[in-house]
Amino acid sequence: MFVDTAKIYVKGGDGGDGLISFRREKYVPEGGPAGGDGGKGGDVIFRVDEGLRTLMDFRYQRHFKAQRGEKGKNKSRHGANAENMVVRIPPGTVVVDDDSGEVLADLTRHGQQVVVARGGRGGRGNIRFATPNNPAPELAENGEEGQERYITLELKVMADVGLVGFPSVGKSTLLSVVSAAKPKIGAYHFTTITPNLGVVDVGEGRSFVMADLPGLIEGAHEGVGLGHEFLRHVERTRVIVHVVDMAGSEGRDPFEDWQKINDELKLYNEQLSERPQIVAANKMDMPEAQENLERFSEQVRELRPDIEIMPISSLTRQGVQELLYRTADILEQIPEETAVEEVAEVEERKVYKLDKKEDDSFRIVRDNDVYVVESAKIERMMKRMQLNSHDAILKLARTLRHMGVDDALRQRGAEDGTIVRIGDFEFEFVEGSSYY
Repeated sequence: MFVDTAKIYVKGGDGGDGLISFRREKYVPEGGPAGGDGGKGGDVIFRVDEGLRTLMDFRYQRHFKAQRGEKGKNKSRHGANAENMVVRIPPGTVVVDDDSGEVLADLTRHGQQVVVARGGRGGRGNIRFATPNNPAPELAENGEEGQERYITLELKVMADVGLVGFPSVGKSTLLSVVSAAKPKIGAYHFTTITPNLGVVDVGEGRSFVMADLPGLIEGAHEGVGLGHEFLRHVERTRVIVHVVDMAGSEGRDPFEDWQKINDELKLYNEQLSERPQIVAANKMDMPEAQENLERFSEQVRELRPDIEIMPISSLTRQGVQELLYRTADILEQIPEETAVEEVAEVEERKVYKLDKKEDDSFRIVRDNDVYVVESAKIERMMKRMQLNSHDAILKLARTLRHMGVDDALRQRGAEDGTIVRIGDFEFEFVEGSSYY
């Protein structure tokens, strides 16, 4: 089964908590703080593995969570950083942030990688908070939470040549003739519903990868039929071989078919109209094919004199070798890779260092008898602090007082015993005290 899209959840590892510890050695009086920092959480990294061809693995595992960093240790020892989680993906995968729609990376070469979820920083131990005024602080930080996000993966087949055309024009038959690929072949529309790849040996030491892509119909650029599932794969090809049923089976006109397909390619991606294209005039062994070819050639040359038209028959193999030689010649004249977006390293962790006034801003609202303080800065601080010690409470109280939260609460009517909520924490307001 071919799988070319997947939606998964990724989360970087949380940082390890810092430790509150003190030296307790027999002959070292007043040894001071000795709590180490926590280790950094692991990153989630996507790395290209050329041995993969589909996103099948992501059907069975959709959650990827890196390990958290080790907690800080006593004797001033830091916790170990967690190992990164490396997730293998096939070449040609586009990584998209599911919430914002931002393309994070376009990975095409073996070994390319991108960090999609960074691990959190480790919390600081109490050795980091020692000051002359407080040489033995009972204060440490929790580890920072790792980044988390939903990711959409889109696989675009990596092939040198893409076979395009309406359903039942003979694309799968052509691929089966020129390569060892065994695509499904049938006398009905949409026999091919997923891309088939085959390696074509032209001879003289030349070869290329050809993709039989699902049949295209009018309106595909808007998602009609197989729509985008087809068109995303065409973007990767370096040469387009446009297969046209020159016998006019089912009463269709070859020129109209050719024109509609090109219109769909152009509407989906303007650059596809500039991609080198060869028209494979197929089914030349059928009646009326020669007459249709002459009329078709005149009509095409009026619009696109640069388009090459090569008559073939996949059934009798007439003209097939000449088509392969010409395709190989064109491939040698164009760059090895089609233009793809550069790998966009996922942005560094957003550090909220705005101007001081905006960063210190807060809002107080009433929830019945509870005063709710809303402040991104204070909430982040409280998540990091281990609020189970007297020193931590004092540090929080000083921060609230310096930011003006105390005065704002009094102006809103807060009194002794009033319940104040910040994030998930609730405590009592104490008038005239340096802490809550």
